[in-house]
This record gives sequence, C-alpha cells and structure tokens, in this order.
Amino acid sequence: MDTGHRGITIRGNSAQIAFTYQGVRCRETIPIPLTKAAQKELILKRQAILYEISIGTFDYSRHFPYSKKAQVFRKTRPNRYTIGEALKRWLQRNQAKLQKSTLQDYSSIIYHHLIPTFGDLPIAELTASKVKEWLSELNCSNKRKSNILIPLRQMFDELYHDETIDKNPLQRVKNLPNKTREPEPFTQEEIIKILNELTGQAKNLIQFAFYSGLRSSEMIALRWQDIDFENNRIFVRHAYVRGQLKDTKTRSGKREVILQPQSKEALLHQQTFTKQTNKTVFHDPYTNQPWTNDQPIRKKVWIPALKRANVKYRNPYQTRHTFASMLLSRGENPLWVASQMGHEDWSMIIKVYGRWIPQSKRNDL
Repeated sequence: MDTGHRGITIRGNSAQIAFTYQGVRCRETIPIPLTKAAQKELILKRQAILYEISIGTFDYSRHFPYSKKAQVFRKTRPNRYTIGEALKRWLQRNQAKLQKSTLQDYSSIIYHHLIPTFGDLPIAELTASKVKEWLSELNCSNKRKSNILIPLRQMFDELYHDETIDKNPLQRVKNLPNKTREPEPFTQEEIIKILNELTGQAKNLIQFAFYSGLRSSEMIALRWQDIDFENNRIFVRHAYVRGQLKDTKTRSGKREVILQPQSKEALLHQQTFTKQTNKTVFHDPYTNQPWTNDQPIRKKVWIPALKRANVKYRNPYQTRHTFASMLLSRGENPLWVASQMGHEDWSMIIKVYGRWIPQSKRNDL
C-alpha cells in the first residue's frame, strides 16, 4: 500500500523504507502496526535518515542493526567499524587461501589475543602506541609477538589499500628482534644414557632424531618409500603439523639427507615394527598407530627418558642442534650441513653453530 509519501511502502504488517546512501539504492523492511501514529513515525524516521545522510552522520547499523547492508556500510565508517568485526570478516574472506594449520593459528590469535584486547575499538582509534604498549606487556617471546601481529597487520593493510582508512598504524610498529635460542647440544655420553633408557620403536625414533637432524614434524611424516637404503639417503618431503600432513616448512626443507650409520641402524631396526604393514615409518609404541603430532612424543617418550637417564632437560629440537654441531665438529663443509638441515643458506649455520666450525673451515668460508 502506498502511503502517499515517496520512499515508503506499506506491505501487510511491515513497511519498506527506500533511500540512497553512498550511491547505493537501499530498501529496508521494518515491522509496523497498522496505525496512523506508527505511519507518522515512519515518515519522520525516513526524514531523519535523509537529513543524517546529507550532513554525513548517518549510521546504518544504528537504524537497521540486523541489516546485511549495515555490515557492508560499517566498513566505510572507521569511527564505527570495530577491529573485532574487521578481523572476523578478514578471517572469513581469507580462510580458503590458508592451510588448515595456519587457519587454526590465526583463529586462535584473533579470538584469544586480538579481539579480547582490541575487539571493541573502532579501527580509526587504534594507534601504534597502543599496540606497542600491549606488546610490552605480553609474556611471550619476540618471535611469538611478531606472529600474533600477523592477522592484525594483514587486516589493516587490506583496509588501507581499500581506502577505508587513510593511514595504517601497524606500519609504525616494527617486529621486535628475535633472540636466537642458544644451541645446547647433547654430548655423546648423554646420548648413550638416553638411548639406554629406551627400547623398541621409542629407541629407534630418538636415535634417528639425534643422527638425522630432522624436525619432529618431518620424522613422523617419513614414509618407507622416502628411504633409499641402497644409496644411504632419505627424501624429506612432508611434515605433520597439528594432525595435518603438509609440505615442508620451506622450499629448502624439501631435501635429500644422507643416512649416517646410526640413523640407518635405527631405520633397519624399525623395519621389524612397521615396514610390512604400514606406509609411515615411526609409530607410537603404546598404540602402534602413526604419530600425527609431535607433542605426544615429548610427553610420552622424550621427557620420561631424560628423567630416567638423569640428563639435564632440553627440548627435542636440541637433537637437531646436536646433529649439526656433530657434523661441523668433525669438519664437514658448512654449506653441505646447511643443505642437510634444510636451511635456505649457510649464513644460519655460521650464526648459530659458528663455535663448532674448526678454524681451518672458517678460513675457507
């Protein structure tokens, strides 16, 4: 039913208001009782909307909070559009592009760190100083802080390039320098003590870790078809991260690793357990199922073995440091060691393991 007022149409127990906002023709339906007083309020509401649009104060979500268009137009109002809304929409837009493990990381960061801290703040009100102050209070490593900022940085970068905001405060927030964790490799005596506390599949896994230099995530993704016993080598192609099989961390991570005598021995012993019936090399000895996560290894195998051996605790990553320092100490070429470790270049080897490189080798670099 036409009310006689332009832009207002009555349809049963509801009315449709039509208006143009930011060059877009909008129609919004609202419930209304069939009374003259209600229709008069409707006319006044449309007049108020037109006036607010004309002076630039119109807030779509205040008038029509449940409208889909309200969500779209809030993005164009930096003083109204909150960081929480923007982060959720950013995650939704990008989820198809992200690997599952990355999506889980970003979701956790957004919902456990960013939204609780900045979620209710309009995007126009975030400043570099607020971010820096918050970072200074976070109880985690600089590397973790940089990772936490990634979704926030990317979201604000998109808003800036979409011209929703005139300046990006995150451009003035630099990542904090990473503090390289000092390698603390195990001695041969400690390795023997640890391995003496293990048997079967658990022993094979840890012995292979010490003498192959693979990451835990790479070891549990290793398949028998990746092993070339005849030529004493393995091919590292995949990693298990949070239960998901994915390509190695970097392009250089996909590599060929020469089998040391001890790592080959561990694989030969492991054949008894898994080669005949399964594709994956290493299994949980308590369930005889493939490992799909590296955390249970630390809890079930690694920590108990070090306690029984009375060896100072270091995390499982130190097996990689042990492998690298062992190769360098015996005079292997740092460039070759870098390739075995899956590093993109040898500068990391020099930076992290320089003290284990003999002077004669340093002079050749």
